[in-house]
Amino acid sequence: MDYSFFTGLLGSLVLVAGAAWPVPKGKVHPTKSVKNWLFLVGGFIMLLYSILGYLNGGQIFFVFLELLVGIASIMMMLNLNDVIDTVVITLSGLVFIIWSLYLFQGYNTIFFIVGLTGIGLGYAFEIGTLRRDIALTLGSAIIALFSYLEASWVFFWLNVFFAIFSAYYLYKNLRHRKNGK
Repeated sequence: MDYSFFTGLLGSLVLVAGAAWPVPKGKVHPTKSVKNWLFLVGGFIMLLYSILGYLNGGQIFFVFLELLVGIASIMMMLNLNDVIDTVVITLSGLVFIIWSLYLFQGYNTIFFIVGLTGIGLGYAFEIGTLRRDIALTLGSAIIALFSYLEASWVFFWLNVFFAIFSAYYLYKNLRHRKNGK
């Protein structure tokens, strides 16, 4: 097992643990949430992995994804208003989208762009909200599709599991709203 794969595996495990970690009850500052710390640390490990992958001939798009996740994680930990988060993530995402379109390598790039936007917004939105759960679920599923098409198996499995756990929390959130609890 080489250091690059080990880095991706470690980052994936940390992120999947973050996705699986229970949502804290009530309002909790993001810096006091284990879930958010797992997202932050896992995201930066995956940034390192994506850079190593790119330096070894991999897709630049995964570096864009992890840069956006890093920006979103910082925004999340700063606990700014969702409007500010949305503006910063949208502008950052637009830069990566424009750059991705410039590097356009086929229609798979569109899957990447849409998934990138969803994950970025999902990270930035307040924990436990319906829009966060929807954005993370859809963004992860679409990035999993992109990763499958690009045969990037660490990113594929990471996003499959991330989408599953995000969908689980989306389901719980919807059920909670339906029951009025």
